[in-house]
Amino acid sequence: MRPELVGNIAGEFFVPSYQRGYRWGSDEVTRLLDDIHESAGNKYFLQPVVVKRRDDEKWELIDGQQRLTTLSLILRYIRHHLPTASLKYSLEYETRAASAEYLQNPTSEDSQSNIDFFHIFGAFECIRKWFEEQDHTTLAAINFYKYLSESVYVIWYEAPPEVESTTLFTRLNIGRIPLTDAELVKALILTRSRQVKRDREIAAQWDSIERDLRIPEVWAFVTGKSAPEATHITLLLDTLAGRPQTYPRPMFHTFETLRPQIEQSSEDLWNQVIDLHSLVMGWYDNRVLFHKIGYLIARGQRFDGLVALSNDCTKHEFDARLDARIRNDLNLSPSDVAELRYGNWRAEAVLLLMNVETVRRMKLSSERFSFKEHATRKWSIEHIHAQNAEPLNRAAQWEEWLRLHRNALAGLPTIDDSQRADLTRRINGALDDISAETFQPLEQELSSVFSRAGEGADIDAISNLALLSSEDNSALSNSAFEVKRRSILERDREGSYIPVCTRNVFLKYYTDAEGQQVHFWGERDRAGYLVAMQSYIAPYLLEEDAP
Repeated sequence: MRPELVGNIAGEFFVPSYQRGYRWGSDEVTRLLDDIHESAGNKYFLQPVVVKRRDDEKWELIDGQQRLTTLSLILRYIRHHLPTASLKYSLEYETRAASAEYLQNPTSEDSQSNIDFFHIFGAFECIRKWFEEQDHTTLAAINFYKYLSESVYVIWYEAPPEVESTTLFTRLNIGRIPLTDAELVKALILTRSRQVKRDREIAAQWDSIERDLRIPEVWAFVTGKSAPEATHITLLLDTLAGRPQTYPRPMFHTFETLRPQIEQSSEDLWNQVIDLHSLVMGWYDNRVLFHKIGYLIARGQRFDGLVALSNDCTKHEFDARLDARIRNDLNLSPSDVAELRYGNWRAEAVLLLMNVETVRRMKLSSERFSFKEHATRKWSIEHIHAQNAEPLNRAAQWEEWLRLHRNALAGLPTIDDSQRADLTRRINGALDDISAETFQPLEQELSSVFSRAGEGADIDAISNLALLSSEDNSALSNSAFEVKRRSILERDREGSYIPVCTRNVFLKYYTDAEGQQVHFWGERDRAGYLVAMQSYIAPYLLEEDAP
């Protein structure tokens, strides 16, 4: 594969019978004209042209017929205004031999002869109208020809002789041959390395790097993503190429940026890829770096930025830089943490960091925070104890909320059997004919039953918030602590992923022994939770301002 200027495309192209004829309409033709015109002389890449050399030295055109036919028509129109414009290639169609001749002079009289002529003439008319709509038609034609000759490329792919053409055509048209930056870089590196007989070794190394990056935990750690991509090694290549200076991202930016380096020394460029892969795996294997880098990536920082941060420093210095980066991301003092409330984006950052740091500090455990699980789910900040169910406004939500609290009554020790039986009976009656009038009195009574007197502290304070997987279950989100505790423990027993600190909250891990009571989330629980939170993230907090 290589880039080829449109103006340099030459030879006789044979369009075989397994392809349909020319079918581009005005939308496709106009889009091509607009895109090339808007490139304004900057490098611009069209989609690939896939060919195979025939015994008669003609090119079998496996993919790219629509583009080459349209470009041929554009060049023929340009020659009306610029006679010196050259068209170095021709097209021959196996199914309609006369199409080659018709391309030389598309006329209205013959356009109804067959479906191919109809579309060819329609495209030519679209081209003529497009140029005539420009401010200066002749000047527009001259500039357009200049772009085709100097800055507009196709990706030229020559299939090996042993490849069966129809099979390749089918695969291309169902998208199984991704002609991406990575594929182009690989092809050029292997071509260059073949001269020193290293192509097989590099191909094996390429596959090994790709396998490592495809490990779900590795990929999520280094990108914050869970979904697989066509080629994961692209992350390394994009990092070496650097970010483009223009938006939107130019097509084949990475390939075009790296191509001069590869052509000068493919060995040097490939060694940079290997070094970057080693850096990724070294970070992944280092427990401290894994958690700090993984947190920053999960918070939206970019891999290439962290690579730059690691340059020209020792491991100890890099660790200190990561701490500073996390500190800057939070930008909080201990008292600021205590003041965080529901709805503040920093609350989620604090809860995530507390979970990551809790796992990182487990000195005698091999457990690691799962950035894959974090990337796989949509997370939300949930109230550990919700005082009321005011956001619920549908009958199905009311029914689910009542069922959840009815079931939790069974293990609640703060009411006697007669009160439990009376509440259960009234809940069952309301479930038979649910309405706002039957739900609201029960909601208020149950909220009181599941909240201890004096423990109705600020519901939106961070000491009443935890990180939970977001689910379409608003009834559970608006439930009391005991209802959520039972649900969390049940999910944990079933093997669901529950963040470690969320699990600890519902196991009362942060509450001192004297304050332990299983079924409620009270002031002592909140206080212990907040102290633990501030302690775990202390290295990343700012100093308090002096009074």
